[in-house]
Amino acid sequence: MDLFDKISADIKAAMLAREKVRLETLRGIKKEFIEAKTAKGADGTLSDDAAIKILAKMAKQRGETAAIYEQQNRMDLRDNELAEMAVIEEYLPKQLTDEELEAELRRIIAETGATSPKEMGKVMGVASKALAGRADGRVISAKVKELLA
Repeated sequence: MDLFDKISADIKAAMLAREKVRLETLRGIKKEFIEAKTAKGADGTLSDDAAIKILAKMAKQRGETAAIYEQQNRMDLRDNELAEMAVIEEYLPKQLTDEELEAELRRIIAETGATSPKEMGKVMGVASKALAGRADGRVISAKVKELLA
């Protein structure tokens, strides 16, 4: 079962369980998936890789918005954003720990043969694809810079 079908099935389950936040979040996810499927130039399908990228972006947006609400002392809105982020993260692959990320990046650096910070672009191209959805791009970039320095 691909992610799109899983989300659709979970929408039904959330309706039956009367879980308001979960239902709204899943409907939002499905809307994003449908928009990606029907976007200009799309072929009408949505791969799980593309779906994971969408989910990662949505989770990141919820986290950033929650931080803004916290700065403005709007805890009710922050809590809602965090609840939505938790639902979205259920569908994302497990995030890599710092040790796992460093091991993966060392392997990629060895694979690409990069030896200096000038070759960071080569490493980032491979790392971004290999670690999509499992680590944030900024974290990957910072770690690659550190390892190549």
